[in-house]
Amino acid sequence: MIEREKMIRGEFYNPADDELVKMRQKAHRLCTQYNQTFETDEATRCAILRDLLGKFDEEEIYFQGPIFFDYGVNIFIGKNFYANFNTTILDVCPVTIGDNVMLGTGVSLLTPVHPLKYKERLTGLECGKPIIIEDNCWLASNVTVLGGVTIGAGSVIGAGSVVTRDIPPNSFAAGNPCKVIKEI
Repeated sequence: MIEREKMIRGEFYNPADDELVKMRQKAHRLCTQYNQTFETDEATRCAILRDLLGKFDEEEIYFQGPIFFDYGVNIFIGKNFYANFNTTILDVCPVTIGDNVMLGTGVSLLTPVHPLKYKERLTGLECGKPIIIEDNCWLASNVTVLGGVTIGAGSVIGAGSVVTRDIPPNSFAAGNPCKVIKEI
């Protein structure tokens, strides 16, 4: 099995693999191009996203920029999506975002997982866990979502939250670690 397949499956993989390094370099170059493109140049921005992302609805997606992605190709976005300034998505595993989702400024979606034991970290291997954000969610400013989390449809995550566990549908959740405050 090649390293890319291991990565997407959430197994330990070598991020120094030549194919993965080239993929990251391409994504970082495209992110830089996007970030240097004026928001009024919608055609250029859309062309960059088409080359960068796994799947999205071209007419109903908007990243304010700047954006920072690891690979891009493992990001899948539904209709009517909006992300404000400074969106970071580290997509070593799939990041699936449903329809009608809004991300506030400084939102980070982080799928990588590193070993806790230093001897294992020294091997350079890492793994990841996917993130799913279902339809009709709003993640307020500076929310961090860790790998392995699903945020249920219709949920709102309060500003500054660190989401380490699944959030059920139609919930308002906040805090560090993020917890459900009330049902919406």
